[in-house]
Amino acid sequence: MSWGPGSGPWQYPTQPVGFSGTLYALSSLISFPDPVNEVSARLVAAGVVVLALVTIAFDQPWLLIPLAYGFLARVLTGPKLSPLGQLVTRVVTPRLGAEPRYVPGPPKRFAQGMGLAFSGTAAVLALGFGLRGAAYVVLGLLIGAATLESVFGYCLGCKVFALLMRAGIIPQEVCERCADIWARAA
Repeated sequence: MSWGPGSGPWQYPTQPVGFSGTLYALSSLISFPDPVNEVSARLVAAGVVVLALVTIAFDQPWLLIPLAYGFLARVLTGPKLSPLGQLVTRVVTPRLGAEPRYVPGPPKRFAQGMGLAFSGTAAVLALGFGLRGAAYVVLGLLIGAATLESVFGYCLGCKVFALLMRAGIIPQEVCERCADIWARAA
């Protein structure tokens, strides 16, 4: 906690304390970056492809746990609590020296949510019900989507997000810049 101006007993905290301080800390932790560096997003997707392929190739369904956790962490906090997100944003991307390309955050968060749905489903199928084959089919779909993102820069989750906005299911206030995508395409 930092302290405001004054000295002695007249100092006051500049951040909330107690319950409101806890809420303040949680709200700053549980947030997603906006905008998102597309270079980092593609590198995270490549890491997902590698981990998912290793899971299937070596028949190691326990790896679905860190895979699903990574998606959950990225949905809730962006790269803050994701080991893969931290590795990419703090180590890999800076060393590449590539110019950052910024894109809106809400569609990327939605895409991470789709990844969580796929990896979570695969984990439940494999670890909860012993259905490895079915789990690996679901994981194969995730590999396909993550490959599109990492290799071609085509974010399937972002496209679904845009379609849901166009259909009015996701309100335009969620991402004003995203709503403008359709105007630019016309």
